[in-house]
Amino acid sequence: MREIVLDTETTGLDPNAGHRVVELAALELLHGTPTGRSWHKYFNPDRDMPEEAFRVHGISASFLESHPRFEELADSLLEFLGDARLVIHNADFDMRFLRAEFQRAGRPFANDALCTMILARRLFPGAQASLDALCKRFGVDNSHRTLHGAMVDVDLLTAVYIELTGGRQRGLGLAAERSLDASGQPTRRQRTPRPARPHQPTEEELAAHAKLLDGFKTPPVWRQ
Repeated sequence: MREIVLDTETTGLDPNAGHRVVELAALELLHGTPTGRSWHKYFNPDRDMPEEAFRVHGISASFLESHPRFEELADSLLEFLGDARLVIHNADFDMRFLRAEFQRAGRPFANDALCTMILARRLFPGAQASLDALCKRFGVDNSHRTLHGAMVDVDLLTAVYIELTGGRQRGLGLAAERSLDASGQPTRRQRTPRPARPHQPTEEELAAHAKLLDGFKTPPVWRQ
């Protein structure tokens, strides 16, 4: 199964308010294992960078001026994504931005996404499900994450996702592989029904049992 762990950084919270994607990183997994293939780009959003967003990721408008626009790299990104399922933390946020950017670029976008935040909340009800909290839970070193950054966050999320779906056991074959649907629920396996097992004793077994009981000094209560 091919999956793409993905993260974006943006100028704000709402694409409908004119906010844009300014960084995108994607990392390929095959059967739950990183292949080493990745895609990482910055984009010129053709707008200013609000101070609130800059404090989150530290990406300035002046830095982005020399980078290509999203629509210039849309085909390259779509080629990398293929038909893989996307693995995203707080997927609703990134997917809204991706749909808006591809629509603006006039390109089709139909990939499904699995939200690791929803998956974590189902596995650990009541516990914090932020990326930092999950790194702490699974012992993933995130000390270098002083600011949000798409490539840093994708690397951390990949390690967290592997733990959420079985960890190292998955690769060693010590635990059953779990296939998850787009909502993070385990998918049902198609099983071949087994024929009914006979439970009635044979005549030989009944005779042997009666012979055994005949050898008791005290007959069983159901024979008295």
